[in-house]
Amino acid sequence: MPSDARPPTSLVPRGMLGLWAVLFVIWMAANSALNPAVAITGAIITLLLSWIFAARGSAWQTIRWTPRGLCHFVAYTGTFVIELVKANINMLGYVYAPRIDIKPGIVKVRTRLTSPIGRLALANSIALTPGSLVMDMKGEALFIHWLDAQTTDIDGATRSLVAPFETHLEKVFG
Repeated sequence: MPSDARPPTSLVPRGMLGLWAVLFVIWMAANSALNPAVAITGAIITLLLSWIFAARGSAWQTIRWTPRGLCHFVAYTGTFVIELVKANINMLGYVYAPRIDIKPGIVKVRTRLTSPIGRLALANSIALTPGSLVMDMKGEALFIHWLDAQTTDIDGATRSLVAPFETHLEKVFG
C-alpha cells in the first residue's frame, strides 16, 4: 500500500460506540423519561451525532473505554460536581459580602494532558466552575482569568485550578 494512501474507512468509525453511549445516557438523563419513544428518538439522534463526530475527527479515538477508564470518568464527574458546588458557594460569598475583597488576575497553569479532547474537557471543567475562565491554551500552558487569584505561582495555581480534574481526565483521555 503506498504511504500516501488512506486505509479503507469503516462504517463504524473508531470511538463512535463509546461516544454514542455517553451521548445516549446524557439524552436519557436530560429527558428524565424511560418512555420507549423518547429512547428510540434519542438512540437515533445520538447515533447520528456520534457517527458525524467520530467520522470527522480523531479526537474521540483517544478515549479509553476500559473498566478503569469508566471508573475514572465517574470519579471525574463526582469531582466536577463537588468543585462546581464549592465554586458556587464562593460566588455566593462574594455576592452577599458587604465589601468585595477580591484580587482578579490572569494566571498561567500547566497541564499534563496531551490529547485534544482531554484538554477540551479540562478547559470546559475550569470554565464551567464560576470564578474562572480559560482564555488561551499554548502547548502545555493554559491562561486562566481567576476572579480571586490566590496565587500567581504556576505550581500553586495548577494545584488549585487544574489538579482536581486532571488526575481523572488523564486516566480517561490521556
